[in-house]
Amino acid sequence: MEKKGIKKGFTKESLTAYGFLLPNLIGLTVFIFVPMVYAFYVSLHDWNALSPKVYTGFDNYTRLMEDKAWWKSVYRTFIFTIIYVPALYCLALFFAVLISYLKGKIEGFARTLFLLPYAITSVISAVIWMFLYDPRNGFLNQLFSLIGIPRQEFLGSTDQALISIIVVILWINLGYNMMIFLAAIKEIPNDYYEAARIDGATGWRSFLHITFPLIRETSIFILIVTTIGSFQVFDQIMVMTKGGPAGATEVSVLYIYKQAFELLDMGYASALAVVLFVIIFTLSLFQLKLYSKQD
Repeated sequence: MEKKGIKKGFTKESLTAYGFLLPNLIGLTVFIFVPMVYAFYVSLHDWNALSPKVYTGFDNYTRLMEDKAWWKSVYRTFIFTIIYVPALYCLALFFAVLISYLKGKIEGFARTLFLLPYAITSVISAVIWMFLYDPRNGFLNQLFSLIGIPRQEFLGSTDQALISIIVVILWINLGYNMMIFLAAIKEIPNDYYEAARIDGATGWRSFLHITFPLIRETSIFILIVTTIGSFQVFDQIMVMTKGGPAGATEVSVLYIYKQAFELLDMGYASALAVVLFVIIFTLSLFQLKLYSKQD
């Protein structure tokens, strides 16, 4: 009887848990899994979104292998990721450690200050920075002229455009990732730091041997999520440069968008999207394997 009661209670708990999970599972199925399967189905067809689909097999995948413009956009995306992810990680961790030493209202003010850009929509943020980057009357160039630095083209330069956009996205996402790090740091028991002080450890040694190892799981989460996000960057580039100048900021998602909604080549765009998914999935698996080996 006792075993039956335990089993019955366990079943009720399981049903309750699955009941809470059900809305999320439905959302994932409807908005993630079904579109992914449909995208693969469309990638096997020639379709302009207006006429009926024509089955072409893997012709779209053969075509993308020879598409130099696509692979250049993938290369730019990798460059964006290589610069953006380490920069965001280091800056977020640095400011999280600094703010962890603050107390009371000053800490609350600092948190709010860093989170404000994240509260602004990405399009509005992009427009604000377009004014700041204006080559003639922008605030940054006016500031540079005061200190004797020549005016910069920023978004109008093939060398500076991608870096300029990275700065904007860093400004937007820095506060959110900093708060994740800060929450992890706050969870570390203060006894560890007190013991380190007694042993004569400096602030740098305490960070290196206590803080950094104990926020490792948070670090892995941020690195994987920001890597995925960097491969999906779109809205700021669409608003600020539309892929220009001379294709210098045309990343993978923007290239897919142009194929789908400007050229109406839905089948080819779907094939590109499937390949991009495989790239992101492979990178995520590689990161997880790398970190698990370190464990």
